[in-house]
Amino acid sequence: MLTLLVADIHLHPSRPQTARLFGDFLAGKAKAAHALYILGDLFDAWAGDDDLADPFNAGICATLKTLAQTGTQVFFLPGNRDFLVGDDFAAASGATLIADETIVDLGGVPTLLLHGDTLCDDDRAYQDFRATVRAPHWRREFLARPLAQRKAEIEALRGRSEQEKQTKRMTLMDASEATMLAAFRRHGVGRIIHGHTHRMARHVYNVDGRPCERWVLDDWDDDARALACDEGGCRLLKLQ
Repeated sequence: MLTLLVADIHLHPSRPQTARLFGDFLAGKAKAAHALYILGDLFDAWAGDDDLADPFNAGICATLKTLAQTGTQVFFLPGNRDFLVGDDFAAASGATLIADETIVDLGGVPTLLLHGDTLCDDDRAYQDFRATVRAPHWRREFLARPLAQRKAEIEALRGRSEQEKQTKRMTLMDASEATMLAAFRRHGVGRIIHGHTHRMARHVYNVDGRPCERWVLDDWDDDARALACDEGGCRLLKLQ
């Protein structure tokens, strides 16, 4: 059975071409899949499920739900940009929310799915920030603020993040090899698939005598691609 995986689409009203491409993907190639996994950062930012009233967000969710209703199972693993999605989003989109580090069987290969930011643990400042905002009490307090205030704070955080990227070493923002190998060993899987780093590639490893592979999903900034997996393995699927 064919499974498709995407990540880092970063949908935003300022990028209508990307939204159209994603809609065409859902209405076309995704219909042939048994399942679609979205491994985080579908949205460039998500301030909370009370933003579902926004026409742009509502339209994306409606398109996802149409796909789910045609028979393709839709799974959503939140990323660092949209970790505030909740049950209302799931109901509106027809997607099943899954946790980071979920193991699925893809074509007979146990496969670890994750967004990918936890693999970049050489960047301690980011990991500390991630731990803070993922804490339940932080989430409760943040979502209690007015929507407009939350959006403004997210925009400010995004601005600071983009500035910091200009001075960070590239190796800090990539997956740590030691952490990645530890994940292979901890979960006993033969394949890892993730996004986040925007460095599309297939990496092959020998982990304690076991052949393993790691697929990094592409972002949709310049060239939209999905990963297609079945009993014959995984391959990249160009979408334009």
